[in-house]
Amino acid sequence: MTTTSKTSSLLVHGYEVVIGFETHAQLSTQSKIFSRASTAFGAEPNTQACAVDIALPGTLPVMNKGAVERAIQLGLALGSTIAPRSVFARKNYFYPDLPKGYQISQFEIPVVQGGAVEFYLGDEKKTVRLVRAHLEEDAGKSLHEDFVGQTGIDLNRAGTPLLEIVTEPDMRSSAEAVAYAKELHKIVTWIGICDGNMQEGSFRCDANVSVRKPGEPLGTRREIKNLNSFKFMQQAIDYEVRWQIEQLEDGHAIQQATVLFNPDTGETRAMRTKEDAADYRYFPDPDLPPLVVAPEWVERVRAEMAELPRVMAARFVKDYGLSDYDAASLTQSKAMSAYFEAAAKASGQAKLASNWIMGEISRRLNAGELDIAQAPVDAGRLAQMLQRIADGTISNSAARQVFDVLWTDGGEVDTIIEAKGLKQMNDSGALEAIVDEVIAANAKNVEEYRAGKDKAFNALVGQIMKASKGKANPTQVNELLKARLG
Repeated sequence: MTTTSKTSSLLVHGYEVVIGFETHAQLSTQSKIFSRASTAFGAEPNTQACAVDIALPGTLPVMNKGAVERAIQLGLALGSTIAPRSVFARKNYFYPDLPKGYQISQFEIPVVQGGAVEFYLGDEKKTVRLVRAHLEEDAGKSLHEDFVGQTGIDLNRAGTPLLEIVTEPDMRSSAEAVAYAKELHKIVTWIGICDGNMQEGSFRCDANVSVRKPGEPLGTRREIKNLNSFKFMQQAIDYEVRWQIEQLEDGHAIQQATVLFNPDTGETRAMRTKEDAADYRYFPDPDLPPLVVAPEWVERVRAEMAELPRVMAARFVKDYGLSDYDAASLTQSKAMSAYFEAAAKASGQAKLASNWIMGEISRRLNAGELDIAQAPVDAGRLAQMLQRIADGTISNSAARQVFDVLWTDGGEVDTIIEAKGLKQMNDSGALEAIVDEVIAANAKNVEEYRAGKDKAFNALVGQIMKASKGKANPTQVNELLKARLG
């Protein structure tokens, strides 16, 4: 891969990758979007499909207010415009698990318009623009595995409320696409509008992938459907990019299509040719009036929302002096931000707390596949240890020993320090004696330092630390040694 400064985009074999996303977030309402049937996961097939869901004659849809409020919440979280008036439409297509023969969705006037998702890829800040987020109902599910030569239909999901979140084609690599998806996942779970369970289908991502030579018009896209893990998402996009480039290099045209990713083979395969909007014959649903969202409703929802991740990150920068990157990292989840803030307040050492959480604690959590809520060392114990570093009781290296015991065995910080003899030497008289002895025994290093060789100074510090068995306070050692050497 090479990088072009003009576009700041990664090129793969001379091609620019272009990715847009459509994400279906299942809303956390207890009932469906147009009926009172339950949305609970895992029920026996067809036990949660009422007359409205299976489209019996004479039934009419009634809008779920909770679904609308969750859409408003997302719009507020992403800086979008909340449409004061939006319209529901019928999206017509035939599929066995779609009882009505059409899906109720939004087309020309969605409830959420515009906005953006901001995130970091490494230490580089990225922004993906949103086109829209619209309310719609889910379809049922076709079951193949339990029926020999036949397909079963489970309509429990029919009518489940979804918010489809559509981006501009702003992403230029699979890594950027995954980072976007993770940030969106964080936001919808943070504000509580979706549980984010990808295995249960609560957060499903479709990636629209195309390639082009730099400066050329957008290429023909292929849509990878229902990516239900971040790992598979990256694998699927990478394979699709390689496949499209190979096709173009061999002189073949890309045909617009819907494709599926097979995690067993690591390949995508075409499922059907991709439809355009005109193929769905959208028209306003005559059974549903326009959805009117008054400004007072929006403000009431805003007042009831918890502090948003980006707002909290800005506060961490202002109140605790953190960098933008550190603040964004510490607001990856509510649990992580709460852990940091508790440790920072209790210890008075915000930057030190940030370093430990983003460093040693995150490393151990990742190794053990644990969430911060499962960390064996709570925020209070971490704060106690940070205080002992700050007041000079222990060095950073000794703190790692203390932390190792806390993580594996638990206990009290001061008890561990005493038991392992990790207190730093803060007695200036004893330390002065060691410094004088080291200076006297290392005349050559002293001479080299006075001749301008900094390495000689570090060698003397090392000798002092060795003589003190690692207990000397490094800051005091440096200050005292410099004073002694003039």
